[in-house]
Amino acid sequence: MNTTMTEAVGSSTSQWAHVPVGLFGSVMGLTGLSLVWATMHAQFATPSWIAQAFAYAAILAFVLVTLAYAAKLMHSRARAEAEFGHPIAVNLFATFWISLLLLPMVIAPLNLMVARLMWAVGALGMAAFAIFIVDRWLSSQHQITHATPAWILPVVGLLDLPLAIPYLSLPQLRGLMLAGLAIGLFFAIPLFTLVFSRLVFEPPMPVALRPTLMILVAPFAVGMSTYVATTGQVDLFAKSLYVLTIFLLLVLLGRLRNLGNCCPFRFAWWAVSFPLAASAIASLRFAEAEPGSITITIAIGLVAVSTLVILWLLIRTVVGEFRGDIGALSS
Repeated sequence: MNTTMTEAVGSSTSQWAHVPVGLFGSVMGLTGLSLVWATMHAQFATPSWIAQAFAYAAILAFVLVTLAYAAKLMHSRARAEAEFGHPIAVNLFATFWISLLLLPMVIAPLNLMVARLMWAVGALGMAAFAIFIVDRWLSSQHQITHATPAWILPVVGLLDLPLAIPYLSLPQLRGLMLAGLAIGLFFAIPLFTLVFSRLVFEPPMPVALRPTLMILVAPFAVGMSTYVATTGQVDLFAKSLYVLTIFLLLVLLGRLRNLGNCCPFRFAWWAVSFPLAASAIASLRFAEAEPGSITITIAIGLVAVSTLVILWLLIRTVVGEFRGDIGALSS
């Protein structure tokens, strides 16, 4: 019996050793979807419990993924260090800090002090990680093939820093809102150009990385929400960011429509979740500023797409974990 228990524990430990840090993208996607439905509740009076349900799912996902990655650090530290040393995978550590910046928006109604503390940790960690990554880029030579959409996360992720401040009732931090907006948008331009150049002039990315293409939408979708949160208005610049979001979505959704046929489900698929949710929020903001049958239809359509996709990702992930497929889904 002791042998059986030891084998079970060893098997469980071996499974969790494969958990990628990018799985925090599930927290981002679920939090984003909660905010989508909170916006729907404010604009179209949809039931508030939908947003609350996704908020609790996001909190639960954060706890579970954090525990899983902590187990990886304790039992398979070499794997975690290899991940941190990888020129592409290291950028996905930003998903942990971004999760800490997004979750306070859904936690604030439950416990404001916890939300503020979580956001403070996330803001400091995100800023430190962004500085570390930029210094790393400037300190050594890199291969252009390493410039995948994940490169956008560490620095452009600072665009997520201002979003929770209005929820936290901290108007004195307006300067930080401006800093996050300015740095995030400034770095979005060269990084997007670099990644786009790699996609055009170099061999195609590996199939397993193709879902990360949707990350290219995030700077513009999140940028619009951050800009509106910082300035308090949906002006010409905000509308321009929205138009760019829709344009890129049309391009990328067309390229990813057959993803299931060429790339079996992996945890990396969660990369599509937050950009979709952020696009839906941007569309809802635009529809509120420019009400009309077309803008509302686009917004509702994106809400439906993001909801269905994230629900499918959640169900597929839970099923995979119950089957013990964590190693395969992490590859």
